[in-house]
Amino acid sequence: MASELIDSTSRVRDFLFSRGLSIHIKEFSSHTRTAQEAADSIGCSVSQIAKSLVFREETTDLPILVIASGSNRVDLKKIQQATGLKLGRANAKYVKQRTGYTIGGVPPVAHNKPLETLLDLDLKKHAVIWAAAGTPFAVFQLKPDDLNLLTKGTWVDLSEEV
Repeated sequence: MASELIDSTSRVRDFLFSRGLSIHIKEFSSHTRTAQEAADSIGCSVSQIAKSLVFREETTDLPILVIASGSNRVDLKKIQQATGLKLGRANAKYVKQRTGYTIGGVPPVAHNKPLETLLDLDLKKHAVIWAAAGTPFAVFQLKPDDLNLLTKGTWVDLSEEV
C-alpha cells in the first residue's frame, strides 16, 4: 500500500515537472480526502480546495472530470445545459480504472488517459487553490490559470444554487 501511495504522488509530481512547474507536494499524516479535511490540514478556506470529481457520461460511458470549488455542490442539470453532457455517478472501481487513482486522492492531472475536464468558475475567485496529489494524504498548490493550462479544461458555472 505504501509503495502505491508513493507511486501515485510521484506520477503527479513527474507530470507537473514535465510541464515546467516546480510545485511542491505537501503530504500529511491526516486525511485530505474531503474538501473540509483538506482545508483543515492546509489551513485554507474550503472554497480554495479544487476537488476532483469523476462522473460517467451516460451516452458514451467516458469519464468526465469535474474540478469544483470545495464549498460547491455540482449541479448536473446545469452542466448538461451548458455542455450537452449527461453525467451520472461513477463508482470507486470505475474511477480507479479510468484515472489510475482512488476516490479521495484523484488529482486534476496525470490520469491513465487525458480526461475531458470541466472547471468551476468559482475557483477563479482565489489567487491560489489546492488540489489532490494522487493520494488521500497529499495536495499541491497552484493558481487557477495553471489548472486551466494543465487540464485544458472548460470553465463552466456548475455550482448548485442554494
